[in-house]
Amino acid sequence: MRRRPSEFRRPVRRRLFSTLLWWPLCAVAVLLFIYILSKGSQIESRPAISRRSYRHERIMEGLNVTEEMLNPNSVARQLSDQISLAKAFVVIAKESNNLQFAWELSAQIRNSQILLSNAAIRRAPLTVGESEASIRDMAILLYQAQQFHYDSATMIMRLKAKIQGLEEQMSSVNEKSSKYGQIAAEEVPKSLYCLGVQLTTEWFRDSSLQRKFKERKQMDIKLKDNNLYHFCVFSDNILATSVVVNSTALSSRSPEKVVFHLVTDEINYAAMKAWFSMNSFRGVTVEVQKFEDFTWLNASYVPVLKQLQDSETQNYYFSGSTVDARTPIKFRNPKYLSMLNHLRFYIPEVFPELKKVVFLDDDIVVQKDLSGLFSLDLNGNVNGAVETCMETFHRYHKYLNYSHPLIRAHFDPDACGWAFGMNVFDLVEWRKRNVTGIYHYWQEKNVDRTLWKLGTLPPGLLTFYGLTQPLDPSWHVLGLGYTNVDHQLIEKGAVLHFNGNSKPWLKIGIEKYKPLWEKYVDYSHPLLQSCNFH
Repeated sequence: MRRRPSEFRRPVRRRLFSTLLWWPLCAVAVLLFIYILSKGSQIESRPAISRRSYRHERIMEGLNVTEEMLNPNSVARQLSDQISLAKAFVVIAKESNNLQFAWELSAQIRNSQILLSNAAIRRAPLTVGESEASIRDMAILLYQAQQFHYDSATMIMRLKAKIQGLEEQMSSVNEKSSKYGQIAAEEVPKSLYCLGVQLTTEWFRDSSLQRKFKERKQMDIKLKDNNLYHFCVFSDNILATSVVVNSTALSSRSPEKVVFHLVTDEINYAAMKAWFSMNSFRGVTVEVQKFEDFTWLNASYVPVLKQLQDSETQNYYFSGSTVDARTPIKFRNPKYLSMLNHLRFYIPEVFPELKKVVFLDDDIVVQKDLSGLFSLDLNGNVNGAVETCMETFHRYHKYLNYSHPLIRAHFDPDACGWAFGMNVFDLVEWRKRNVTGIYHYWQEKNVDRTLWKLGTLPPGLLTFYGLTQPLDPSWHVLGLGYTNVDHQLIEKGAVLHFNGNSKPWLKIGIEKYKPLWEKYVDYSHPLLQSCNFH
């Protein structure tokens, strides 16, 4: 084979040699360029720190500032953390009467806050350059705070003492608030007192009122007719009772079938008769009685009356003190001792001819027809009531003393509570099961107040245990006298209950719920105007 001439082979060898030499030189140049750039950036990133004065270097060493505090990626966080800590130190400094230092801290806090604010306004992160001085100055002040022994341990001790003092103040304020709130709730407004006096005067002055009342009383057949809708209210509040009757009448599809059985006391008996004689409620039948006329209601039959004759019980409820300690203010509410409050446990004796009754408290408003309650099947139970155990608070263990063996042995602590205020009572089953006897049993066991402290709900929970039929919650909406209630529940509710201290006829009533009650009051009535109702 013929060889190529030499002029064709030499140039190729020279190109190969030059290529092999060029690539290493390029690699070395690139590495050198990268090294120079990295050294330059290190030099540029350190000038601020290197220019610090000797005094600042010594303090920064004492602070033992971590790299996190100088991390340029968390400048805003550093400032925020410093501000939070400085605010705590301001409080401690003021308590230690170091007002000059507290002022310096406050001024530096404002400077840091201005930096954060400016960054937020321009929507750009803080740079190291603009925030370093502020971070450093705040760090110096925080270090000085440590020299004043404003360290974490000291702060914790002082804050604990402060919290304890505040808790004591809060406890005192809550006790006073509860006391004054209870007094306000128990106080009879002057207008109500005036109305009672005026009505009593009218009753004895105007013979026509007495004649009207006697004529209505002659309608005894209606009072005993079990085909009608019978409601009972036990109250000494004339206006509140009037609202219950009026709202029921206006909400009823057949008011002529509605019969109200009202029971009051001797003091308000004439006034109650006068009011319901001079006012009509769409054909609703109203009967007024006083519990003093019930001859069977005496200390030999009723445990509560017997217990009130005991000197220790009188001392507990009336003088507000016991051998062990003072009686809590809420336990001294007169309503818990009133027979009008305990009469709900004697409904079969009060109305011996009736088979079914709807019990209503005097602090309710009816806004739907209630005739459907009388056709409800209670499934052999005595009491139809709305349960209140949607929250843990309203279960049995919150009302009763489960350290007592009797309570522990007979009742489930997680059993669902229910409410008085709107209850359907099957009086046939009541008499058959001797429910009043059950109530007497538990009242006698609680003579020393070790099963429960006060009220009629705890003995009610014991008496009707296993004898209560849950009703649809829309029948009875509670809480309008002490808390916020969902607007939709109020709209759907058949009975609205102002349970709690903030009754709608009192100045302490919840303003947004007052119109629900006041729309059933005729403020144009001459007697209401003369007694300054508005």
